[in-house]
Amino acid sequence: MPPPRARPSKRPVWIIVLIAFFCAILIGAYVYPSNKPYKSCYYFFSSDKCNGWPPPTPARVYTDEEIASRVVIKDILSSSAVQSKNPKIAFMFLTPGSLPLEKLWEKFFQGHEDRYTLYVHASREKTVHTSSLFIGRDIRSEKVVWGTISMVDAEKRLLANALQDPDNQHFVLLSDSCVPLHNFDYVYQFLLGTNISFIDCFEDPGPHGNGRYSEHMLPEVEKKDWRKGAQWFTVKRQHAVLILTDTLYYNKFKHHCKPGTEGKNCYADEHYLPTLFNMVDPKGIANWSVTHVDWSEGKWHPKAYRAVDVTFELLKNISSIDQSIHVTSNAHKQVQQRPCLWNGMKRPCYLFARKFYPESLDNLMNLFSNFTVF
Repeated sequence: MPPPRARPSKRPVWIIVLIAFFCAILIGAYVYPSNKPYKSCYYFFSSDKCNGWPPPTPARVYTDEEIASRVVIKDILSSSAVQSKNPKIAFMFLTPGSLPLEKLWEKFFQGHEDRYTLYVHASREKTVHTSSLFIGRDIRSEKVVWGTISMVDAEKRLLANALQDPDNQHFVLLSDSCVPLHNFDYVYQFLLGTNISFIDCFEDPGPHGNGRYSEHMLPEVEKKDWRKGAQWFTVKRQHAVLILTDTLYYNKFKHHCKPGTEGKNCYADEHYLPTLFNMVDPKGIANWSVTHVDWSEGKWHPKAYRAVDVTFELLKNISSIDQSIHVTSNAHKQVQQRPCLWNGMKRPCYLFARKFYPESLDNLMNLFSNFTVF
């Protein structure tokens, strides 16, 4: 009887070849490393030959101008706040001409003349004031074109004038369509009772955010630092001085962030301050603006309120919002929501609101005492 035949292996030959080939690659990568990063070594072996990979990114060499700028900014931020026996808030109005809601603001300021100062930048026409509080408060103005660096220039011009008064400790930028949501005492305590500035700042990966970034901003402004936010800010004195003294980053935005550049529309007033403070003092800002603007209509300009829209319910609803909401401009329309924290406590976000048509003045005057109780 013949011996039984050996049973042939059922294991396919190609599996054995594949395993052998894979082992050869690993052994070769370990024994004969190339000049490239030790990827195979890094992932598959624990050896001293893997130490130091990936190599550290070399530190960027700063230009002379950057070094000088960083020294000045560090010195400003580390300096003690200017002490004042009579601290004031500077209310700075950026407007094309007259202030149609001046009478409402007069009612807001009445009785607090020693705790505020007023500055009006009218860029198109001479102002005609209806309130005696605003007479003599106009500063020298220049033409302002929407969406251009001239917006930032006007903001800096207002700050320069307001900083001349050493008692001014906080600086509020307002438009001609802004209204107060609370009484003066509430606003005063809110702004002077904390050590941060209220600058809107968030990261938008969409075309109206990061899509506006230009590599001409390099090396000083990297894409990872690019931020977006509303124009309407309130800043403490140290930050006001910082904005006024900055030329390095300002010039980058002046030359490379403007409508029509590289086929995109970049607006300096939406990106300059958010990006600047995200880079130099991210913990010193609240990341939201205390001026409410309704962008829910999805248009180029925010919702505007006419007389018929102005009701007690509208104003109380706005003044009770305690969440800051941003929506990205990419296809995902991601909603970024965070609580408004004041000295670590959750508080309503907004002190002011816009945009209100001139025709709404009478309704606002009638409602003022009721909706600004707090």
